[in-house]
Amino acid sequence: MPDAPVPNTITGRDAFLRVLSDEGVSKMFGNPGTTELPIMHALSSAPEMGYVLALQEAVVIAMADGYARASGKLVSCNVHVAPGLGNAIGSIYTSLMSGTPMIVTAGQQEQGHGLTEPLLYAPLVPIAQPVVKWATEVNRIEDLPRILRRAAKVATTAPTGPVFISLPGDILNNEAAVDMGAATRVDTAVRPSDAALESLARRLLSARQPVILAGHEIATSDAFAEAAALAEVLGAPVLQQTVAWGAHFPSEHPAYLGALNRDQKNVRRILSDYDLMFCVGADVLKMSVWSETEPLPETTSVAMVGLRDWEMGKNFPAEIALRADVKETLKALVPLLTRLGGSALADRAKASLAEIATRNWSAQRAQRKVKLAAPDAGKPLPAEWAMMRLCEKMPEDAILVEEGLTSTTTLFHYFPFRDRNSFFGNVSGGIGWGIAAAVGVQVAEPKRRVVAVIGDGSAMYSITALWTAANQKLPVIFVIANNQGYQILKNRLKLFHGNDKPIGMDFNDPPMDIAGIARGFGLAAERVDSAAGFDAALDQALARTDGPTLIEVMIRS
Repeated sequence: MPDAPVPNTITGRDAFLRVLSDEGVSKMFGNPGTTELPIMHALSSAPEMGYVLALQEAVVIAMADGYARASGKLVSCNVHVAPGLGNAIGSIYTSLMSGTPMIVTAGQQEQGHGLTEPLLYAPLVPIAQPVVKWATEVNRIEDLPRILRRAAKVATTAPTGPVFISLPGDILNNEAAVDMGAATRVDTAVRPSDAALESLARRLLSARQPVILAGHEIATSDAFAEAAALAEVLGAPVLQQTVAWGAHFPSEHPAYLGALNRDQKNVRRILSDYDLMFCVGADVLKMSVWSETEPLPETTSVAMVGLRDWEMGKNFPAEIALRADVKETLKALVPLLTRLGGSALADRAKASLAEIATRNWSAQRAQRKVKLAAPDAGKPLPAEWAMMRLCEKMPEDAILVEEGLTSTTTLFHYFPFRDRNSFFGNVSGGIGWGIAAAVGVQVAEPKRRVVAVIGDGSAMYSITALWTAANQKLPVIFVIANNQGYQILKNRLKLFHGNDKPIGMDFNDPPMDIAGIARGFGLAAERVDSAAGFDAALDQALARTDGPTLIEVMIRS
């Protein structure tokens, strides 16, 4: 006879879901295997935990990343043993770069059985450690709630980011009397001391020509209004950080000039006009390829505020560096600047904003539209025209997800950031994130239309995300910019090496039929190669709300 169950006990699998739910997790993204079956079994009695199936582990993480970034919620991802975790690593790296609060779990073979090194086995914690804030394995069922509570606290404490837990099968299937614990959240919405604020204010007021570098912490701290007020009281122009992976400042504000690019010489030229760069929750001039030119001129000093102290003085010394919440800091700083600056500052700011208005983002957009020629019939669409037309037709409250590389270089001249959730981009540079992240963003924002603009090369990394979009009946519009190759590599091969004969960078033998692939996953899809066809396809896609649509547009980058 089996032993009678001990009263007040719970299985590891049920404790796992119960603690996650208590920590505020309402969505789990996953791709299950045998070692995850205990969790799948428990999900049948936990309807409050919505499960989203993806067909490959990198796609799982990217979807969850999009969901967490758009919802602001802690998210759970479940992958399968060592190969599944290996598949997921690139996407977890992207989540680490974006600071996404995420608990990644992987089923592991039962303790003892792992000693025999069965099929699919490897120690999981060392694999995950380089790309997460914290990684551990559960060795006793009694420790499971404590580990989950700690993981949730670590993931959600600034600087936020992913954590990893290895879950042996016996831990999930065992049953014990377990203390479930309680949630802890560390409040990091702190502002600097009065003395530090006054020092910063006086430094800003003493600058001859200050510029504001807007970063993603403006979005994550919900400080759009406060950042705009800062620009207005100072009369300072605003530039977005070099990696534009979020909506960091309202584009249509009169002070906004646009985003810096990652050309060191160009950035140095732009910044040479300013004697002080105030970095507000921003990466400080993150670049891509090496250059002998430093992007920061010696004549430009740096002041910073944000919660990621690792970024402060990392590459360029900061005259003032305040580890504090952007929103709370600006709420205190703006009235202080107003009081200290008085009428002289108000007059100077008014005159400065009037001058900036002649060359700001809105003025630049109008000028580009006037110069943009109509597409030639019978030729691939110019990428800039397609981006302009897309932005004209998108609803005002649409959310843009972008991973188009060369095809989308002009997109940000036309698409306005109107709120902190209006845009999501790839922070890490590892391609394949966007098409999956768009699915997660739409799950998080069901009342807004998500439009994903993705390059053909990026789309092929995670094309199976289309099936999940169809399975969940999400009204995402996927615009795949097809230039039949890795155009960014072709450009750089010619620029850096003078070689105009690329090898291994074309997709034209045989050509891809991305619309056909999408139809195979259950999407409404078509290929377009004319202005009229693009307009008609967009209109049809926007009218459809019962599922995803894909438009494959043949473009010339």
